[in-house]
Amino acid sequence: MESSKRVSDWSVDEVLEWVEQQFPGQQSTLQTAFLQHAVSGRALLRMRGHHLHHLGVEAPAQQGILQDILLLRVQEELDNLNDIFSECFAS
Repeated sequence: MESSKRVSDWSVDEVLEWVEQQFPGQQSTLQTAFLQHAVSGRALLRMRGHHLHHLGVEAPAQQGILQDILLLRVQEELDNLNDIFSECFAS
């Protein structure tokens, strides 16, 4: 997965790679659920607790996953702001 690629542009395979890196202990459960539901980067950024519950993720694991998804959302917003700034002040 390219480090410069935006999360919103991630494919399902790239989301699965992220799961593997971030949650090695829950990798199998999360990867199966995300694969069955074709969770792309755009869908990952929109995910909330009730979505994880629907996917079969147990409540104790949800908090850590949601925190990491929040970090991805923040990075996505920073990238968007950086693009806007670059467009406004480009020579």
